Amino acid sequence: MATTRSSETVFVYGTLTDPDRVEAVLRSVPNAASELGPAAVLEGLRRVEGEYPTLAPGDRTEGRLLSVDERGLEALDRYEGVDRGLYERIAVPREDSDAGDCWIYVGDPDRLGVEERVDWPDGSSLEDRVRADVSNRDVVIAASE
Repeated sequence: MATTRSSETVFVYGTLTDPDRVEAVLRSVPNAASELGPAAVLEGLRRVEGEYPTLAPGDRTEGRLLSVDERGLEALDRYEGVDRGLYERIAVPREDSDAGDCWIYVGDPDRLGVEERVDWPDGSSLEDRVRADVSNRDVVIAASE
């Protein structure tokens, strides 16, 4: 994988923590650049299991930071099913505010078969509910300890 010159950073916590999976997802994108970076922690959202993992309010989630260029980000959106409504891509602040926001993918718990109850704030769409939760609580991405 080539080192990216882009500033797009994604917090990954599931299959995309595997470098081979990242390479496979980006293989269809000519000259897409990516770099699987250091371990990180998403504070304020926890991982829940369904057909695919997703996030829910509370606790924390261990993961990695993945840097991609714009074409790579579009490929990740396709992989995560953003266009099909499986996942939403949401901006979350980083503990180091100089680093800028980081993207996360949050899946629709109903569509992913999550059996455990997931309580997002009221809103018209999953995206609106997740954005409200992120902005109303101290959800942040921090360096792993």
